[in-house]
Amino acid sequence: MSHIVQIRTQINDAVALGLACRRLELPEPVLRTVILFRTEATGHAVQLPDWKYPVVCNVSTGQMQYDNYGGRWGDKAHLHKLLQTYAVEKTKLEARKQGQSATEQTLADGSIVVQIIAA
Repeated sequence: MSHIVQIRTQINDAVALGLACRRLELPEPVLRTVILFRTEATGHAVQLPDWKYPVVCNVSTGQMQYDNYGGRWGDKAHLHKLLQTYAVEKTKLEARKQGQSATEQTLADGSIVVQIIAA
């Protein structure tokens, strides 16, 4: 039986975030306080390609903070790719915790289908 699931991603797992960064060949997330133009943010900082400031993920709240100045300081496509990859890695981690396995397939439009296989 097939089920379609729509996910609204919140970053709340540091392990899955690290896996997503490794998969995207990004620097490892670092827990720290950073300056985002005129404000501070504390959390796991992820430096995206060509972004002036990192994306800061607070895994306690699931919230992210970033300043890309309306796209002038960073292409939002990189953020979307991070969120997509995080969702895939988090899904696979949760499946393994429940004794299940997961497969994935990247479609021509860039979306990813993850299939959970019951043990």
